[in-house]
Amino acid sequence: MRMDVQLSKEVALFLEELRCIRQFSPHTLKAYQQDLIKLHNFISLNNISWDLVQGHHIRVWVSKLHANGLSARSLARMISSWRTFFEWLVLEGPRLFSYTMLLNPVHGLRPPKKAKSLPKALSVEYAQVLMERAKQEASCKSVIDDSNNGKASWILQRDHAMIELLYSSGLRLSEILGINYFQTQAYAKDSSGWVDWASAEVTVLGKGNKRRIVPIGKEAMRALVLWRDCRQEQLKASDGPLFINEKLTRLSPRTVQARLKQLALRSGLPVHVHPHMLRHSFASHVLQSSHDLRAVQEMLGHVSIGSTQIYTALDFQHLAQVYDMAHPRAKAEKI
Repeated sequence: MRMDVQLSKEVALFLEELRCIRQFSPHTLKAYQQDLIKLHNFISLNNISWDLVQGHHIRVWVSKLHANGLSARSLARMISSWRTFFEWLVLEGPRLFSYTMLLNPVHGLRPPKKAKSLPKALSVEYAQVLMERAKQEASCKSVIDDSNNGKASWILQRDHAMIELLYSSGLRLSEILGINYFQTQAYAKDSSGWVDWASAEVTVLGKGNKRRIVPIGKEAMRALVLWRDCRQEQLKASDGPLFINEKLTRLSPRTVQARLKQLALRSGLPVHVHPHMLRHSFASHVLQSSHDLRAVQEMLGHVSIGSTQIYTALDFQHLAQVYDMAHPRAKAEKI
């Protein structure tokens, strides 16, 4: 392994053990080397021997790196590398370097918390553009979809129904692919999901094998009814998957992802659209309109309300305005 920086014998021997004895991959070794170079630089700059490094030294050095813009993820990896190195030094110091290091100075040190990334959701305008494009393509019976090698336009009708349902009901990709065309008492227990055509509801099997019933919007229901007729022309059987591919079998996740990506490109949207983004968009848009966190939690199938609360950050200012208008103590007179 190439050494561009003259490292101390401690660091050099430790890296050699990782390579020869523990047989770490070159990628992992490179990461350790980069992290330990930072540590070596602090040691040299402060003129401290390894056995005199204390916990407060480590905290100061980590704080400096954090202040210089090193991300929480990188800091977490770096602290882990330093901790492993000092553990080795505590064990091997007396034998290899004739000094004793009693405690690991990195022990108990926690890295800065990683910032929670907000879910990526489409704006209401972009969602409308996407749905309208799918509807227009499905309604043009003469359209031949090049990406399907000249297949009939029933595929476009399927895509329209599928995308409308994803956005209308906030379903996961696995949930929508598990929906069967019809549900009967004979195999109700074995069905992953089904559409109740009379009540405009869909039953799905979510995480933890928990079933939930979600309403279907009018536009999505219209698209589903049209798709039902197209499906019957392709596949006479009234059982099996609701959404089928060219081979008349259940769709794969990759097909749905590819179809949605292509539709977004044809719609002129400047963002990469994937199925889960429609789920995020559903949650964000319903929450903006209803402000009913519990109802959104139920429709999404979240066990914890905390999983749903992340969507409130997408439109915090709007929710703050609602609070100001609705809470009885929000408009208290100023003294």
